[in-house]
Amino acid sequence: MTSLGSPASAPPQSLADVDITSPDAFLRDGYPYAHWAYLRQHAPVYWYERDGVEPFWAVTKYRDIQRISRDPKTFSNKTDITVRSSQESHTLSQSGFQTNHLLSMDPPEHAQYRSLVNRRFTPGGLQILEERIDEIAAEAVERVATELVDAISGQGRAEFVEDVAARLPLATICELLGVPRERWDDIHTWTNETIGAADPKYQQGRTYQETAAAGALGLFAYFSQLAEEKRQQPADDLLTTLVQAEIDGEPLNQIDLLSMAFILILGGNETTRNATSGGLLALIEHPDQLARLRAEPAVFDRAIEEILRWTSPIIHFGRLTTADCEISGTAVPAGSKLMMWYPSANRDEDIFPNPDQFDVGRDPNEHLAFGGFGEHFCIGANLARLELKAIFQHVLERLDEIELDGEVERLRSGFVGGIKSLPITYKAR
Repeated sequence: MTSLGSPASAPPQSLADVDITSPDAFLRDGYPYAHWAYLRQHAPVYWYERDGVEPFWAVTKYRDIQRISRDPKTFSNKTDITVRSSQESHTLSQSGFQTNHLLSMDPPEHAQYRSLVNRRFTPGGLQILEERIDEIAAEAVERVATELVDAISGQGRAEFVEDVAARLPLATICELLGVPRERWDDIHTWTNETIGAADPKYQQGRTYQETAAAGALGLFAYFSQLAEEKRQQPADDLLTTLVQAEIDGEPLNQIDLLSMAFILILGGNETTRNATSGGLLALIEHPDQLARLRAEPAVFDRAIEEILRWTSPIIHFGRLTTADCEISGTAVPAGSKLMMWYPSANRDEDIFPNPDQFDVGRDPNEHLAFGGFGEHFCIGANLARLELKAIFQHVLERLDEIELDGEVERLRSGFVGGIKSLPITYKAR
């Protein structure tokens, strides 16, 4: 059995054997760490050209990604953020919606739009949410520790993704945006369809395009309706902030407003869920590290950072070169598409000693799980850390003897590293 964090696939014998884009490979084997390692060693900036995939330069080294992220003038965000294939493209073109979201903006536009919501995600802005985040995490874990435990044997069984990992980030981002509780299940469905459009579980007999369009249409239609409600009845939430926001003295148009809501709900829900489930799996697969974490509370914050490095939920993002340049000795012409592979950078041997070792005490640990450096550093990083700390604090307090209780099911996606199902057994503490 393999995880998101465990090198699984056999090392390629040549560059021609490298496969870092096949959703079926991600579903079957987890992350292709052996393939990324081969690229780091033999071709850290590699022209990746395969049948059914639009060609791109694959960038796999930490310092190259660091440089690219800090130079938006040379490496523009105005391109596809993900790998585009002939059948599976992470765009919204099939849904009929035009979008203008933060991930595809360059300075100075990016700073203008990010500033509209940035203060809500600073440590100070999140203080008001800390107690609520801890409360939601406690409720989810307490349910698992009581309702799902056999009264006689004391043995508990749970599906950790649905019972715990998915609950906190969904509730938190919905409350931030002002989504009422009775619509959270709809948001859960639509975000799954959008992010997991390539996965049969979410397709339910539909094509990739149909699934992605259903998710996007659901989110856009709902937030269009909710935005109108916030215009009539403003509240202290992010969607009201966006409804009342202005750029250069003008209110946000409908496309900009809905695009912001769309990217916030996806980013705030899917990635933290997958870091949570992947983090528990890492602790199960490394019982010595789980034992150390229980015995040494002082390493708790470092353990959260190691979980983020190990899971790296966002697999890649794209950039477009605006001028001829050289990266790690490779000449890259203007107008070229680059894809930066964050899990690869987080296993870069030049940066991380023993990178394939899960070490809850790792220090330093300047990972790229939040997208590297520069203006596109994840706006929700502080929120994600709060959520992960809350969940794992309550898991450690209430659950013991945690073991797998079946096969781990991964998401069929080469963009977001997800776990669909993580069945576990445990004893309540």
